[in-house]
Amino acid sequence: MPRFYCPTPLSAGQALMLPAGTARHVQVLRSQPGDVITLFNGKGGEHAATVTAMGRSDVSVEVGAHLAVERELPIEVHLWVVMPANDRMDWLVEKAAELGAASVQPLMSAHSVLRLKAERAEKKREHWQAVAVGASEQCGRNRVMHIAPVLALSTALENLVPRTASPSQAAKETRDATDTRYLLSFRPDSLDWRAALKRPAEGGTVSSGSVLVLNGPEGGLNTQEEAAAIEQGFVPLQLGPRVLRAETAPMAFLAMLSILSI
Repeated sequence: MPRFYCPTPLSAGQALMLPAGTARHVQVLRSQPGDVITLFNGKGGEHAATVTAMGRSDVSVEVGAHLAVERELPIEVHLWVVMPANDRMDWLVEKAAELGAASVQPLMSAHSVLRLKAERAEKKREHWQAVAVGASEQCGRNRVMHIAPVLALSTALENLVPRTASPSQAAKETRDATDTRYLLSFRPDSLDWRAALKRPAEGGTVSSGSVLVLNGPEGGLNTQEEAAAIEQGFVPLQLGPRVLRAETAPMAFLAMLSILSI
């Protein structure tokens, strides 16, 4: 059944004219009155909906019962990625959404190839958010991965509440305040991923909480950036003996975590 993101309140029995973007996607598939589609608004679950009218630019539906279906990872994963160039960031966003990441924070670092500012940065963020929506429609997720505004790595690290925060500070932390922070790295003292990503039965915490994963550019983070990340509680983590591309490494981490959390 075709699935469409519909960013509006949904309720059973509702007669709804679809938002312009959603209507356009339904029309592209040449849906007809009587056809059944699936709608989700990112708030959890999904609704079957029956197309009742197709206009030149408008589509009306009758919304069916809410189905409490979720296909999320049992652990919330937030990716901090220094943006790769060309279309590699598009690929990264698409695959991160498919593999279940909760959010992506695009970053710029000392060795960045892609540098974005102001209006250009916001247009790219909007484009990547649309890529995440499309990936959710395709893969069956009922929650849409959030794409944060582009930041310098130094700014993102400064905005984090330290891991040594007092309980009163911790209560004020945002979505970036996570239980575990990893820095994908080839440092000699890096923790092997097998030791970090254990199943609960093996003494790990894969089944709950949240994880923040930082990955640098092709040239890696410089010494000062790595030190600043470690000072903010990021644990260096190595994924294996091979050097992975900047867009591949966080996907490998997500895939490993997905398998271990099943």
